[in-house]
Amino acid sequence: MSPRNADRDRLLREERREQLREAALEVIARRGLSAAKVADIASSAGVSVGYVYKYFESKEQLFMELVEEGQLRYREFVAEVRARSGSALERMRWYTQQWLGKKEWAITILLQYARTSEAVPEHFKLEVSRRFLDNLKPLADIIKDGQSEGTFVAGDALELALLYVSLMEGLTLHNLPGVQEINAGTPDKALGLLLLREHDPS
Repeated sequence: MSPRNADRDRLLREERREQLREAALEVIARRGLSAAKVADIASSAGVSVGYVYKYFESKEQLFMELVEEGQLRYREFVAEVRARSGSALERMRWYTQQWLGKKEWAITILLQYARTSEAVPEHFKLEVSRRFLDNLKPLADIIKDGQSEGTFVAGDALELALLYVSLMEGLTLHNLPGVQEINAGTPDKALGLLLLREHDPS
């Protein structure tokens, strides 16, 4: 096989895997890890069950890849936020706008399953928790900058980062497709939970 054909086949294989990952993401988020079946994923993707097994050994492999990929994307995103120019407030506002704009409800639900589901191996839960903590650190660095600038409230920056991420996750889960319960709010309202009173934009 020529290098060109090998590259084309590799790209095609990755496109097919991505098609299945996208289908699995929504199916598992809506039905739960235990209840979702490979047949459900195949039906959502418009392929046969055998087609799914051609690219993934199991539903669990698909699930773990989705979680790892989601945490990696978030790590890249928050590193980009930390590296941006501007004040801590400006960076946090951009972070919040981007998060609320993405509406990644499905991966947010999968991350909750990864931490709590009995179907998830304990070693994988520990890996998810470790990555989650590592992913808080860039946000904590921005919060420390904001504290130094006199913009953000005093306190443990990592704890504040955890509180803020929890707020973002909660808002995401109250803004599901077709079942929006509340207006997710504006970035400035969310930021008001981290800002000193005299800087509160509300």
